[in-house]
Amino acid sequence: MGLFKEFKDDLSSAVNELVPGGEEVETTENVDNLVVDTLGEEVDVASELSKLDGLLEKVEEPKASMPTMTERVGAAQTMASTPITKEESVKSMSDTTMNNMVNPDVVEDETSLITASTVLKGDVMSAGSFDIQGTINGNVSCNGKIVVTGTINGNTSSSEFFADVAKIEGEVASTGTVKIGAGSVIIGNISASSAVIAGAVKGDIDVQGPVVVDTSAVIMGNIKSRSVQINNGAVIEGFCSQCYADIDVQGLFEGK
Repeated sequence: MGLFKEFKDDLSSAVNELVPGGEEVETTENVDNLVVDTLGEEVDVASELSKLDGLLEKVEEPKASMPTMTERVGAAQTMASTPITKEESVKSMSDTTMNNMVNPDVVEDETSLITASTVLKGDVMSAGSFDIQGTINGNVSCNGKIVVTGTINGNTSSSEFFADVAKIEGEVASTGTVKIGAGSVIIGNISASSAVIAGAVKGDIDVQGPVVVDTSAVIMGNIKSRSVQINNGAVIEGFCSQCYADIDVQGLFEGK
């Protein structure tokens, strides 16, 4: 029986080495059951193998609960990559917005509303348009249209500009049309491709195209344009020059 005792001791030692954390497994009963008298009766192999089921499950369960090295590395990479992806996404969005504002040809289909009770201090810009009903103490620039029914104390830059019963103290620059409605007061120069003035303007008007000065308009400043239409009742204190006209005015008098 010395051989079976050594076999029992070896099996017990091997099982304890497989169990993590140094947990010892009681194998005496199981091993004793495995020590059979092969000289007396036949061994029921199926029965003897079934006695190992519980032992194997106890060894395999802790191993299955532990993540593999590949799983741990994959989880670490996922955790490390997640914040980088978010930062890159925010940076990409920021870069796109800035590029659109730098490129005036890209006009976003959105309008930022500044309500009547709002007062903003500082420069504002947008790739879309502005509807300003409140007060902005700063420069305003956008790729779209600026509609003002409030107050702007600063320069403006846009593709179109419309003021209705508004007060603007600063220069108005537009790549398109500028319309100054009745009841509006502009203190500053105006530059555009065309203009319709029905309000009060104190400053020079420099327009590459036509200028229409309506009946209710009051202008204190010079007008430079390709053509000018002054309706009856308008008041202009300054000079009008059609310096952008297609006609060579100087050439008409040469040799005379």
